[in-house]
Amino acid sequence: MTELPLRGRRIVLRDWTADDLPALEHWFQPGRVWRALDGPYYQQASTSEMPQQLAPFRRAIEATELPTPRVSIAIATADDDALVGRVSRYWQSEETLWLSLGVGVYDPEQWGRGIGYEALGLWSQYVLDAMPDLARLDLRTWSGNPRMMRLAERLGYRLEARFRDARIVDGTHFDAMGYGTLRAEWSERYPGGFAASLDA
Repeated sequence: MTELPLRGRRIVLRDWTADDLPALEHWFQPGRVWRALDGPYYQQASTSEMPQQLAPFRRAIEATELPTPRVSIAIATADDDALVGRVSRYWQSEETLWLSLGVGVYDPEQWGRGIGYEALGLWSQYVLDAMPDLARLDLRTWSGNPRMMRLAERLGYRLEARFRDARIVDGTHFDAMGYGTLRAEWSERYPGGFAASLDA
């Protein structure tokens, strides 16, 4: 089983620490640029709801035992351990082992540097290694987030579903996008594991 932290060239995926809480509070404030791309069709939390937003992170920091694989971990820069985002997982259908992954890079100054690519690639590999019964991984986004669509395709996730006009953002309809990769496809694309591909 792969142990945390997971190290890429630019980033580290690690457990949450108390030092992350001020940064999370900063990035979770309304109006941050990343929020316009990360599920903007859902109701956004207000500043007064910040304690509820931070509660899962506090619980993870205070926990004496954490699940394997983790539900959510931090993306931090490799050089100075600054929090820049997170990766997560959630069930589409636990009964059929249908799992979705998520990635969010909060700091727009870090966009376009390959951080999302490294983070989602390392996270995908970690989850597959930790959950050998999974036949596939799932990824959801929307047609108003072309960066996420390109990221999915660059990693080898395939477009499997397009639900037309299923999301509304600022009065405009967008498509909901579903991507997936099979374990066999991932193993063929990254025979030595994703981390090894970063050194190739």
